[in-house]
Amino acid sequence: MKQNILVVVTSVEKYPNLNRATGLWLGEAVHFVNKMEEAGYRVDYVSPQGGYTPIDPHSLAMADELDWQWYRNKAFMNRLGATLSPAEVDPDDYVVIYFAGGHGVIWDFPDNEALQLISQRIYESGGIVSSVCHGAAGLFNIRLADGSLLIEGKEVTGFSNEEEKLAELDQFVPFLTEDELVRRGAIYQKAEAPWLPFAVNDQRLITGQNPASGGPVAELVLLELEG
Repeated sequence: MKQNILVVVTSVEKYPNLNRATGLWLGEAVHFVNKMEEAGYRVDYVSPQGGYTPIDPHSLAMADELDWQWYRNKAFMNRLGATLSPAEVDPDDYVVIYFAGGHGVIWDFPDNEALQLISQRIYESGGIVSSVCHGAAGLFNIRLADGSLLIEGKEVTGFSNEEEKLAELDQFVPFLTEDELVRRGAIYQKAEAPWLPFAVNDQRLITGQNPASGGPVAELVLLELEG
């Protein structure tokens, strides 16, 4: 069985309409990748533009000990500094694609047709499409071979409207992730309260709600792979 996982990260380093840095929310990659590598899977990183992916400094302000351990790992950080471009990815090499979040993805995930085609190929080959938090933006426009949207009619989660408002960024983003999932026919689910870890699996589409949910997504992915 293929043992390779593809993690998608943003190329966007700044809000277009705000003097504030953005980028990958580090913990959303770390907690997912840590569990996948511990289980024996190999991870590659891809971004819309390839090369360097910025780290959201706010994710470092909220980093836990595991995040700091990986942040100090030069081999890991060097890989984030030299991500693959979509053109360099062979979907047939991967059993899972995982869209990590951070607000930057709002601007470079939804309309990336190359990443959508990679996702379609992995899913229709029996693999898993997954995301966490704002990474759900990468799922919006994935279409299957029959033209239907992958998320239509499936239970999914992602950063909630309430969480976006609590983060005080709802006025600075072009859309709310929860609203866009619902608009495309997804059945949106969320935790009982903001910021709690929450993840859901519906037919090999595995999604997590917020920054605390990368690990729970990995756990559901592993159950699906090894169940």
